[in-house]
Amino acid sequence: MNIWVDADACPVVIKEILFRAATRTQTAVTLVANQPLRVPPSPHIRFLQVSSGFDVADDEIVQRVQKDDLVITADIPLAAECIEKGALALNPRGELYTSNNIKARLNMRDFMDTMRSSGLESGGPPALNQSDRQAFANQLDKWLARKARKSGPSKG
Repeated sequence: MNIWVDADACPVVIKEILFRAATRTQTAVTLVANQPLRVPPSPHIRFLQVSSGFDVADDEIVQRVQKDDLVITADIPLAAECIEKGALALNPRGELYTSNNIKARLNMRDFMDTMRSSGLESGGPPALNQSDRQAFANQLDKWLARKARKSGPSKG
């Protein structure tokens, strides 16, 4: 069970939470982006730089993600593709995307795209706040606890 991060748009504070969790739980975290990123030296944290282009990082994540992996993204179509492959998806605000809620989220996204293209100014999402960070950390901890139960007692 690995964590994949759609890293180009992932807030720094969320990456820092993931780095600490990777080290603490020895969980593989791979950041995928088309821009160079700094990651702390760790055998559990990898950075995969892909070429520039529309959805290149997303396509790389979809190609590599496996059942029960966790994908960190605010990109709802990417989340939907990963869920189809049996993964879970978590946005940086702590909302877990599942097979039960992803279709509604896709419909809302498409509706908002239509509204924006017709000239409606939506202003975008508010800045990430402490409550969002806490919700993200709580959902991440739940996934990590499930991972620990599946892998059994640790050796060492």
